[in-house]
Order: sequence, then structure tokens, then C-alpha cells
Amino acid sequence: MNSEITIVWLRNDLRLEDNPALHHANEYAKKNNSQISIIYILENFNCLSTDLGSASKWWLYNSLKKFNENFSNDLIQKNDFDINLFKGDPEKIFSDLIKKFKINGIFWNRRYEAKCVERDTKIKSKFKTLNINVQTYNGKVLVEPWNIKGKQNQNLKVFTPYKNSLLGNHFIPESLPITKIKYHFKISSSLKLSELNLISNNWMKKFDGIWHVGEKAALTKLEKFISNGIDDYDQDRNFPFKDGTSKLSPHLHFGEISPVKIWNMTCNNQNYEKISNGRKVFLSEIIWREFAVNLMFLYPNLDKENIKENFDHFKWDNNEENFKAWTKGNTGYPIVDAAMKELWDTGWMHNRARMITASFLTKHLLIPWQWGANWFHDTLLDADFASNYASWQWVAGCGADAAPYFRIFNPLTQSSKFDPSGKYIKKYIPELKNLDSKEIHSPSKSSYKSMIVDHKFARERALNTYSLLRKFNS
Repeated sequence: MNSEITIVWLRNDLRLEDNPALHHANEYAKKNNSQISIIYILENFNCLSTDLGSASKWWLYNSLKKFNENFSNDLIQKNDFDINLFKGDPEKIFSDLIKKFKINGIFWNRRYEAKCVERDTKIKSKFKTLNINVQTYNGKVLVEPWNIKGKQNQNLKVFTPYKNSLLGNHFIPESLPITKIKYHFKISSSLKLSELNLISNNWMKKFDGIWHVGEKAALTKLEKFISNGIDDYDQDRNFPFKDGTSKLSPHLHFGEISPVKIWNMTCNNQNYEKISNGRKVFLSEIIWREFAVNLMFLYPNLDKENIKENFDHFKWDNNEENFKAWTKGNTGYPIVDAAMKELWDTGWMHNRARMITASFLTKHLLIPWQWGANWFHDTLLDADFASNYASWQWVAGCGADAAPYFRIFNPLTQSSKFDPSGKYIKKYIPELKNLDSKEIHSPSKSSYKSMIVDHKFARERALNTYSLLRKFNS
């Protein structure tokens, strides 16, 4: 073993299996007789896309801990914490390490946020001039956004053509095997996990008893879902009172499992066309995630700017009191309030409930979609930048391939349709547990808190406000 070091820069890819950067770095290190040194950098945040919400910090803390446990199993010589942790600017950190050590390579998996692409390109160019082997890989998506095009080689901004192009023109590779590393270089100046200051308040502690974090937990969850629920996914996924979804989204967000691994396990060596409809619908949700990354790549300011520019003229109501009532689950609409309490209590929300709450905020209350998206970003464990902001724009009507502006959910109709017995509502609003299946969907006839806005009034107001945008259509 010589004195040279090959660095693996972990980002949102905290796994040993199907991790291209880790796999290829290990092969390179063995070929060059160098030591692997795995690094995670908690960056100096300069944009929301690389920032972490409060809930995400809890998951990251535990994910780093679990990754280190799994990774350390095969090491010949172990430390208290083997992977190297740093805080700050990656370019400066790598520059300092290059001055101190003989670095022969830096390997990482690509990210697609505009700021990350710009920063990574700069780092790659700088260190290649120093004769360092800098290699980057796709470890986040099935197919990278620039590779999916329409028939005229155009970028795709509508989901169905995007999905058809992905399925028709691209091959999903086999997952890479688990990478086992025996010799790892520990950098003495690296930080302790506690020094990243990720765990900061008591609100996070409740997650300890709810979620199992890490690569092994993700794989176990997927295996259980495939065995017990996936073939009924198309029927069960819309009902929040059912355990009908995979709940893999936080694991995917932090890269504890790859979309390639999920795809291959779901297809189980069968052609996509031959799998059950439940499996197809589940994989369609994976493609929605890919589509969101595509939109983020095409619209770098996805978190701030309307994709449909006519919405720049929309008359939003910046009512902070109504927004606070929404965040606290005090709207007077049981399905909305239950969903917001689920989010606060668990760090997660059922997808049907996400659509209902987002529609309520943007269309019943006319509060800017950015407010709701930022709240979700802070409180969701799976706060994926692309999926979160693309979804909020879709519901608000200002996104690519967005829901039509006149699609305004009636929260009472939604609750009676998707939570008919009120099981979901009663779980998060126990004071309603004695109401029957009719009363729980008629809060005005019960002792439940008053509705902050009447549905009929809110619908008419929203339609009138949205209709004013027609004159700005291009």
C-alpha cells in the first residue's frame, strides 16, 4: 500500500450497493495500490437546493451514522467513526487536503441543481489541471436529464412524452454490487458527527420511534412492500388510512437506495410490459421523480420562479395568520388538519394528503405556493428539492404540465372519498374519534373548530382570480 489517497466524495448517496462513485473509486484504488478515503461535506449553503430542512437534518445525522456502521464492517482497522466529516466549502476543503496529502483521484456521483453543476464543474476543472483523476457518475437517477429528448430532440416538459421517451429509448442497467473496502484512510482533522450540529431541537426526537434509517432499512422496506403491497398499489395508493405506499421517499432522497435498484427489484427480471399494473403504477411514481429532476435542470430557479410566466401577475394573498393556521392544522377542515398534523408528528405525509393540503393553501387561501413549499422543505424528511417544488408548482397551476387552474379540490368531498370512515382523520385528530362516518365529513355540524374559509366562497374567488391570468397568456 503506497501513500497515495483516492477520495470518494459522498453527497446524497449514502449506500454501499449500486454506488458508482464508490465502486469505481475502489477499483481505481486497488489498481493503483492506494487507500480509499471517504468524505462527507456539510456544505456552506448558498441556495435552498443544497440547504437542509430541520427534519432532513435528523435523517442525515442517522443516515451518516448507519452508513458508517455498514461501511466499517469490512475494515481491517477501525476508528470510532471512520468516514471523514467536514463543514464548509468543498473546493477549499479539497484544496487543503491536496496540500497535505498525495491525492491521486476524487470520485463523486453527480447532482443536477444548477448551483451544484456550476460548482462541481469548477472543482473538476481545477483539480484535473493538477493531474488528479477526477471522475463523476450518475448515481441519482435512472437516466440523466440531458439524455431524455422528444422526437425532434427537444427538451420534454410534459410528463407523458417524458415517460414514453424514458421507457422507449433507454435501458435500465443492472445494479452494481456492494462495495467492500478493507483499508481506509482516516483524516485526523475531520470532525465528529456531533460537530455537524444536525440535531438541534426536541421536535426531532419523536422520529426516533417512528423511522428506521439507512441502507439496510431501505432494502428491508422495499422487500416487504414488494411481498405484501406492490401489486395492489394502483388501488391502495390514494387512501391515506391504508398502508398502501412504500414510504421509501426519505431513503431515496438521501440515496440509501438507488432508483436503479428499486426498478430492478420491482421488475424482478421481467420485461416492464409484463409486470402487474400495480408495479407499473409504482414505477411511474419513480419516473415522476425523474421528471422533477428534469424540470429542475431546465428551470434552475424552480423554488422561486413560476414556470408559467403569466403567474407572475397572479394576485396572491400574503395572509400570515391563515398560513399559520394551515401549518398548525387549524383550518377547520378535518382532512387538511389531519394531514398537517401527520406531517408535524411524523415528518412525512401521504401523497393524496399532500395534494389536498397544497390545493387548499394555494386555491382556497390564495397563499403563495412558495410559502407552502418552503414549509414542506423544512418539515418533510423526504424534502427532495426537485420533487417538492415541482409538485407545488403543479398543484398551484403554474408548473410544467400543471393541474388546470379550475381543478380545485373540495376538502370535504376528498375526505369522504379517500377516508370514508374517518380512520385517517381520527388518528391525527383524536377529539373527533366519536363522530360517525357522516359527521366527520360535515365539520360545520359538529363541535369541531370553525372553517377559516367557506368552500363555495373560496372556489368562486379562486376561479375569478385565476381567470384574470388569461389576458397574460402568451
